[in-house]
Amino acid sequence: MKIARDKWKHFFVGIAIGVVLQASLWFLFPEQLILETGIAFLLVVIISYGFELFSKFTGKGHYDIYDAVAGIIGGVLGMVIILIVQMPLLVA
Repeated sequence: MKIARDKWKHFFVGIAIGVVLQASLWFLFPEQLILETGIAFLLVVIISYGFELFSKFTGKGHYDIYDAVAGIIGGVLGMVIILIVQMPLLVA
């Protein structure tokens, strides 16, 4: 199954969103891993699906739920990248 180019764009933007949110919340809530990860995940979902809802209600762009799914998957990957960096610092 070939993945459309459009979905890859959402995936890579999702990675950037996940990295920025997780790193920002790490800075705001140091030593509170579950809180920062939960908030970051919730924001990734809201932002990814929010863009799709904006497209649907304004008619600007193309509404596709799979774009939101690709963004969320990318966002989770971006969060994991920061968590991998963060974990050794929490243990030490």
